[in-house]
Amino acid sequence: MKLLLDEMYPPALAAALSHVSVDAVTAAELGLAGRSDFDVFAAAVAEGRVLLTENAADFARIAGDHATAGHRSPGVLLALSTRFSRRPSGRGPLVAAMRALGNDSLEDRVVYLQLSDPARP
Repeated sequence: MKLLLDEMYPPALAAALSHVSVDAVTAAELGLAGRSDFDVFAAAVAEGRVLLTENAADFARIAGDHATAGHRSPGVLLALSTRFSRRPSGRGPLVAAMRALGNDSLEDRVVYLQLSDPARP
């Protein structure tokens, strides 16, 4: 999976994701720090990267408008801040949630990430 991390995520998360075979780059690495949500989404589409963000309100709408206009996108993953912390302790659960997606196609989808159930194998 190719992933673009919205600007709230640090390079350390991209590094952690690389350990589970996710090609992740941050918005800052692509020169998108401080740019509009539309610019970040457009960059994700242009790069063929799924966008990871916690900004559900804006990016769900942007992705919906994009699809309604007849355009395709790699997809959007939403990691709500009420479920996933941006602190270093939150990286493990976020990586686990990404791994739980498996090889599911995310094309044209908006998916809310879920915390993994530690009781499930």
